[in-house]
Amino acid sequence: MATLQTNTGVPNGTRPAAAVWRWLLLPVSAAVGLLLWEAAVRLNGLPAFILPLPGAVWRRFVAVLLDGRLFWHAGITLGEVLGGLALGLAAASVLGYFIAKSPALERLLAPYIVASQAVPVVAIAPLLVIWFGAGLRSKVLIGALIVFFPILINTVVGVRSVEPDLRDLMRSLRAGRWQTFLKLELPAALPILLGGLKVGATLAVIGAVVGEFVGADRGLGFLINFGRGQYDTPLVFVAAAALVAIALGLYGLVSLLERRLLAWQREV
Repeated sequence: MATLQTNTGVPNGTRPAAAVWRWLLLPVSAAVGLLLWEAAVRLNGLPAFILPLPGAVWRRFVAVLLDGRLFWHAGITLGEVLGGLALGLAAASVLGYFIAKSPALERLLAPYIVASQAVPVVAIAPLLVIWFGAGLRSKVLIGALIVFFPILINTVVGVRSVEPDLRDLMRSLRAGRWQTFLKLELPAALPILLGGLKVGATLAVIGAVVGEFVGADRGLGFLINFGRGQYDTPLVFVAAAALVAIALGLYGLVSLLERRLLAWQREV
């Protein structure tokens, strides 16, 4: 009997099987990774302060979760990440728009912007902590600095990617500057802007942790420093996993926003 085909020529059972495999791929790969981790520790006889067993990390996770420390420190870091991302996004998108519209402004500011990226944020972070204190402000500024450049570049590229013919069309329709921005420049540049925001969302986590490493008495970066000082390696793993969860969550939110805002592209 001939195999039933869909309109696309793919056998009926292929798509469900592929969908199931996509859902199973992550847990299967995670299980394999945990087994390899367990085997590496047991076969090499590594002490817990160098590389703990997965079970030890899980027990430490449950302990700090139940006593509330993990949620409290993660909430502090998440606030710093969101603050740095918001500040960096606002500054980079506004400045990037004006740079894209003014080559003279680009020639004036480009050396300073590039020079600011030549200095590692780890070197600037101690100065910001000294100037603004070890509280929230210094962490937000460090996060804003680290996300500023990629979002700025994507903003400039996105605004300049608008077709000149479309600009001419808007001028022929006597559209004002604000109308041109809302109806043409923003929709055309949005895919590139959201790509920069994805990068910035993950870099903001790095900025917050760098600030906490330099000087803090709270946050996941502090928790990592504390665990390292106490040779509590399972706690370090737990805090690092929480940072990964924050980064993945922010990346997923931006991806969801991208699908919503760019739904019109799939309809064209």
